[in-house]
Amino acid sequence: MTAHTKPIGLFYGSSTCYTEMAGEKIRDTIGSELVDIFNIADEPLSTTLSYPYLILGIPTWDYGELQEDWEEIWGEFEPDYFKGKKVALYGLGDQVGYPEWFLDAMGYLHAKVVALGAIPVGYWSVEGYEFEASKALTPDQSQFVGLALDDENEFDQSQERIEIWCKQIRQEFGL
Repeated sequence: MTAHTKPIGLFYGSSTCYTEMAGEKIRDTIGSELVDIFNIADEPLSTTLSYPYLILGIPTWDYGELQEDWEEIWGEFEPDYFKGKKVALYGLGDQVGYPEWFLDAMGYLHAKVVALGAIPVGYWSVEGYEFEASKALTPDQSQFVGLALDDENEFDQSQERIEIWCKQIRQEFGL
């Protein structure tokens, strides 16, 4: 494992490159001097140990399913990777084509890392979205457990959402 000097490790899984492109935009918005970016298909999850702050990106597939690269490593999560670390999530979904499962995978990932001791940050308002159900909501259903992106239907809003969210998580990370 390489020693990393940047404070934030961004890890994403991406089948169609949209989650990867969103991750690159997040890195560029926060500042490439602060963020190392990794595709989880190519980088072991243990690399998270090198970072005090984590950003995890996950798209939701079909009827609320995990993206294949995340699914493949789902059993490799260890408490040491997340315990006591501030972790922000971003997710991609399709609120028109799959309104009953919008961003469910982000909800599953949130539950998993919180159960392993992560300190979640980066919650995002549900205002401006139209969907029927999501496993990625806070208990009061007023917020998503991370940045909600729908590049399928609202690509024109993604950049502004990323910019606002990146300012928010920089503050929440204390950077």
